[in-house]
Amino acid sequence: MSQTKDYRVSHLDALEAESIFVMREVMAEFERPVLLFSGGKDSIVMLRLAEKAFAPGRIPFPVMHVDTGHNFAEVLEYRDRRVAALGLNLVIASVQEAIDTGLVRELPDGTRNRIQTPVLLNAVEKYRFDALFGGARRDEEKARAKERMFSFRDEFGQWDPKNQRPELWALYNGRHHPGESIRVFPLSNWTELDIWHYIAKERVPLPSIYYAHDREVVERDGMFYAVNEFIRLRDGETSQVRRVRYRTVGDASQTAAVLSEADTVEKVIDEVAATRITERGATRGDDKVSEAAMEDRKREGYF
Repeated sequence: MSQTKDYRVSHLDALEAESIFVMREVMAEFERPVLLFSGGKDSIVMLRLAEKAFAPGRIPFPVMHVDTGHNFAEVLEYRDRRVAALGLNLVIASVQEAIDTGLVRELPDGTRNRIQTPVLLNAVEKYRFDALFGGARRDEEKARAKERMFSFRDEFGQWDPKNQRPELWALYNGRHHPGESIRVFPLSNWTELDIWHYIAKERVPLPSIYYAHDREVVERDGMFYAVNEFIRLRDGETSQVRRVRYRTVGDASQTAAVLSEADTVEKVIDEVAATRITERGATRGDDKVSEAAMEDRKREGYF
């Protein structure tokens, strides 16, 4: 007796199909897309989806890193290795270069997250990008939860969360005038746990800092920051070596680690499944400036 084949689509298969559909839709509608690539897990998954979306051809758009100059060395090494392996065109929008040329000013506290925005918008104008793929997910943070899959930006690169386009029945409106652009978020409906399950399923390599390792850290505002050239000990602070890993990758002066023993994908999945705090809430100092910190930055043109 023959067995009936199971044609049910898994949760991950459905998410992957939706993201690939969105990427192909962008390629059909826009002239100059670009994928924002930081070397973080979400943009790494985006690259994997782009590979599958356009196989057997190469990924048909460049990737862009808005480089604050405050990067984790492991992440830069991974970025360059991955870009070379895929034969991609890497565009670097350098915050340090923007400081040197007077486009932006260094902030008194030395952090560079906020001054990324003019650098990003300058690169969008310079290269005339009209669609920017981002790896943001709605479960990360409340401002990101408001974004549409195709999220419109005006000629100044600004976002108005109260004036967004409807997306009924997965119909996306990409119409825009010259100078305007669309931010595209194919991972909108994914969760952090989905990302890790996909990394496990696809065997996607990640920078080593995503897995538990011993590191010199300082505890500050309830979070563990790596001691490095961007994070110096303040009066009264002492460093310690703890076993940690990173849940997000961002500016090294603003991104903290979490205590962890998870040194494999499977252990990370178990850890993420048990946690009650989002990765940004647990590790990003820049999101703790105010309740509306992320939304304020996004209105100005942030990712």
